[in-house]
Amino acid sequence: MREGELLQRTRARGWRITPQRRAVVTVLERGARHVTAEEVHEAARTIVPEISLATVYNVLADLVEMHEVAEVRLGRGAALFDVNVTPHYHCICDTCGRIVDVAAAEEVCCLDLPELGASCCVAESVEVIFHGHCCGCAPTA
Repeated sequence: MREGELLQRTRARGWRITPQRRAVVTVLERGARHVTAEEVHEAARTIVPEISLATVYNVLADLVEMHEVAEVRLGRGAALFDVNVTPHYHCICDTCGRIVDVAAAEEVCCLDLPELGASCCVAESVEVIFHGHCCGCAPTA
């Protein structure tokens, strides 16, 4: 994503651009991927030192609601925020914890499985998470 692109899209939606919102968007546009709100807050404080963590959470919630940022939950830890909102999978390195986006060949659709209906479950989304090792941590043969 080019710097300024997300800011332009949110401005076009009528979003008022405050210094705090600009700081959060700038952090995301500069390549923050799979980051917690706390990590965004820490980086945003270098731009707007007085920005609060609550403000960061509110800005991220607005961006998620606009479908400009995805909220990703990869286990029991804190929610992660990702500017990649296209359908994709995640691969987590079991050694270093690095998270990598894996392009989806086509959108996965198994929300209609008979087993789900039999379980009285109405699925609304599907997440695929691969576990393994990144190139830096993979054992050598």
